[in-house]
Amino acid sequence: MNPANIIEKTTDFGEKYYYTKHKSGLDIYVIPKDFKTSFAMFSTKYGAIDNCFKLAGEENFHEVPDGIAHYLEHKMFENEDGVDTFSRFAKYGANANAFTSGTMTSYLFSCTDHLKENLEILLDYVSKPYFTPENVEKERGIIGQEIRMYEDNPGSAIYYNLLEALYEKHQTRVNVAGTIESIAKITPELLYDCYYTFYNFSNMTLCVSGRADMDMVLDVVDRILPEREQKTIIRNYYDEKPEVYRKRVSAEFEVAKPMFLIGVKDIDIAPDGAERMRKKAVMGILIDMLFGSTSPFALDVYESGLVNGFEAGYDHGRSSSIVYLEGETDDPEAVYTKFLSYLEENRKAGLSREDFDRIKRASYASYLKNFDSTRLAQTFTYMIHDDCDPFDYGDTLKSVTFEETSELFGKLFHEEYYAMSVINPIGK
Repeated sequence: MNPANIIEKTTDFGEKYYYTKHKSGLDIYVIPKDFKTSFAMFSTKYGAIDNCFKLAGEENFHEVPDGIAHYLEHKMFENEDGVDTFSRFAKYGANANAFTSGTMTSYLFSCTDHLKENLEILLDYVSKPYFTPENVEKERGIIGQEIRMYEDNPGSAIYYNLLEALYEKHQTRVNVAGTIESIAKITPELLYDCYYTFYNFSNMTLCVSGRADMDMVLDVVDRILPEREQKTIIRNYYDEKPEVYRKRVSAEFEVAKPMFLIGVKDIDIAPDGAERMRKKAVMGILIDMLFGSTSPFALDVYESGLVNGFEAGYDHGRSSSIVYLEGETDDPEAVYTKFLSYLEENRKAGLSREDFDRIKRASYASYLKNFDSTRLAQTFTYMIHDDCDPFDYGDTLKSVTFEETSELFGKLFHEEYYAMSVINPIGK
C-alpha cells in the first residue's frame, strides 16, 4: 500500500475520513468512529432507471427489461456452492441486507465484532455472480409474488401512480421491481451482461464506518476482489418536458380514509455534483420553511382537522428532482386548493427571513447529528453516489443565502409542475 494514495479529510468539528481509489477502480471510504457497531456498504451506481445503456466504443444502446437491477440484487445471494449468504454473516454476528433504488444497488451489513471477516464475506459474494436457467426461473416466481404484494399496497400504489403522473417518458417512472410482464423477459445471459457492465469496480463504492482502518480494508479488498476490466458506461435517459404528464391520478384500495400525495416536478438538474449539492441544500431549507412541522401550512391543516399524518420532503439527485406532500384527508381537493392558495400568499408576501435563519440553523444541526449515527457509511454512500462530498455539504449549507432560497421558490412552484395522486376507499 502506498500511503501517498490515501487522502485524509477532516472537518472543523472533529470528524475525518480516509479515501483511496483502489487499483481495481473501486472508490473506498473509511470513516473511523468509536462506535460499538460498525457498518459497511458496497454499492453500484445501478438502479431501476438504468434500462438503456452502452459501453464506451459501442455504437448502439442496449435496452433491458424493467426490474432487472432489482432481480440481479436478489440473485447475488445465490452461491455456486449452495451455502446461504445470510448464514455466513450470522456465523460472525452480522446483520446483512441489500436494496435497489432508482439509481443504486447496495449490499450492506452491521456488526459489533469480526468486521474483517464480515467484510470478506460482503466482497466475496457480491463479486461472484452465479446465474443458471433453473435459479433464475425460481426467482421469477418469488419476485412475481413481491410485485403482486406491492400492487396490493396503497402506499406503493400512490407513489408509483404519482411518478407516472409527473413523468411521461423518463425512467424515474419505472417501478423498481418491474412488472410481471417485464421480469418474464429476464434471462441468465441478460443478468450476466448487466452484472459485468454495472458491477465493474470503477462504477462501485465501498464505504465503512466504525472501528475500521484503511489498512485492514485494503488488505481485504486486495485479497478478495478479482481483477476485472474497468469500463465506461454511457446511460441514455429519455428527455422530459418541464410540465407534468397528468394532473390527477387515483385508485381505490381498502383504506379507512383517502390518502393524497402531491408532487412538484423539477427537471432543472445540474450535471455538476457540486451544483446539485448546493441546490439540495437550498431546497432542504426551502421545503422545511414552507411545509415543515412548524410551518404555517402544517399547523393550519393539522389544527383545522383537514389532514392526518402530514409529511413533506424532497428528493434532488442526478436524474430526477421531486418535492412531495402526503397525508390522509377526507377531502384531497381541499388540501390541493389550500396548497395553491398558500403558495400564492407566500409569492405575494415573500418568504420570511426570520424563518429562513431559524430553519438554516436547524438544518445544520441535523447535518451534524448524522455523524452520531452508526449507519454513517450509508449517509456517506448516498451523497458520494450523487457526486457530493459529505464534508463539503456542511460548508455549503452554512453558505446558503436567503436570496437564493427565495429565487428557488420563484422557479420551483408553478401549477404546471404539480400533480396529485389519490387513494380512495373502495366504493367512495
